[in-house]
Amino acid sequence: MHAGHHRLQELFDQLGLPSAPQAIDDFINRHRPEALGRALPDAPVWTPAQATFLREAIAADADWALPAEWLALALCQPGQERIL
Repeated sequence: MHAGHHRLQELFDQLGLPSAPQAIDDFINRHRPEALGRALPDAPVWTPAQATFLREAIAADADWALPAEWLALALCQPGQERIL
């Protein structure tokens, strides 16, 4: 079991996405227009399994909640800078 909170790169690994810093930046920049103004799990960029994972992690305030909140800030809100 992992103690504490996970990093954003680990969240991308968990979601099955490339997790190098540049890959995360590219993902955010590519998907921000379609995600703006939505709750993170409701953004149309996720598979159903990814959306469920994000929704459950946030609702449970699990170890994954903090990187999910960081991702929500970067992806779903305008004007956010790189957060790595």
